[in-house]
Amino acid sequence: MKKTDSIIIGGGIIGMLSAIRLTQSGHKVTLLEKGDTGRESSWAGGGIVSPLYPWRYHEGISILARYGQNHYQSICEELSQETGIDPEYKQDGLLIFADDEISQAQRWADIFCSSMELVDSDAISRIEPAMRGVSGQAIWMPDIAQVRNPRIAKSLRVRAEQLGVNIITACPVESFSFDNQRVSQVNTPQGSFQADHYIVCSGAWSGMLLEETGISLPIHPVKGQMILFKAEPGDISRIVLEEDRYIIPRKDGRVLFGSTVEHSGFDKSTSKSALKELTKIARQRFPVLKDKNIEVHWAGLRPGTPEGIPVIGQHSQFNNLFVNAGHFRNGVVLAPGSCELLTRIVNGEPSELNHPAFSPACQAK
Repeated sequence: MKKTDSIIIGGGIIGMLSAIRLTQSGHKVTLLEKGDTGRESSWAGGGIVSPLYPWRYHEGISILARYGQNHYQSICEELSQETGIDPEYKQDGLLIFADDEISQAQRWADIFCSSMELVDSDAISRIEPAMRGVSGQAIWMPDIAQVRNPRIAKSLRVRAEQLGVNIITACPVESFSFDNQRVSQVNTPQGSFQADHYIVCSGAWSGMLLEETGISLPIHPVKGQMILFKAEPGDISRIVLEEDRYIIPRKDGRVLFGSTVEHSGFDKSTSKSALKELTKIARQRFPVLKDKNIEVHWAGLRPGTPEGIPVIGQHSQFNNLFVNAGHFRNGVVLAPGSCELLTRIVNGEPSELNHPAFSPACQAK
């Protein structure tokens, strides 16, 4: 049986960044991943460094998101330099169509000092010349950036191992063992592991895993299907969000379009109907894509919560068990703030990032 300071359960972006931050704060960390690192929602998502329609969310999410936006460029520069893997941080700006929410958006921008302006149809055409069929107004957020999910996941894996994190894949946690008010070990097909601290970062599987500990968290899988066009650099230049559908131009010209929102349990299968719908919408709005091939169509499972509020904090019954999960559609932008907060909570330190709404006790059903 192996002993370490902290065990992270789950190897997505949240789990790996949590492992890195804990290691940097002095912990010896082991990360247990049921499959391979970065292969679930971390791989499947879009990588926008902003919540979608940020004004719709709880204030705590805006606080975490702002931390991420302030730190992402330096994080990506460090990862690129130390690992040789470029996460492809790219500041494209975000164009949002939400006519009936403009006042709400402007109030939010004033509170959180976010760069935002209202633009008319002429300005929209200048900002994104490839877009067609647009009238009225849009919200333009020029500072919003993106990262490429698979690349940042790969770089985090390499960086974690460079720092000494022991990453064990194909190692699902099957159960916990308890001793009074503490977790004494976790049990896996590869044996049992002991630590001083246990942190659940298992994405959509977190709620199910924690049922055994006597807490029922409202974290559930929400499927999203996406497609990738093989376009050329410059075909589309901006991130655009309209009616919960977004388009993201990658550095190499490829264009990601998504995403559906489906409550179908842990089913990750794709459907012809979703492919047809996404393709039709993308090509109608962006005719430049009409002759571009679709390279990939995939689905991922987001860790959904009722209001998109993540669960970050100490378990209400076991004082060495912690949670960092439930980030829904915003895992990428919230990751730096969430993992900084989690590290401070584990170390018993205060943080301005904390909010009572994140507490597992607050969110338990």
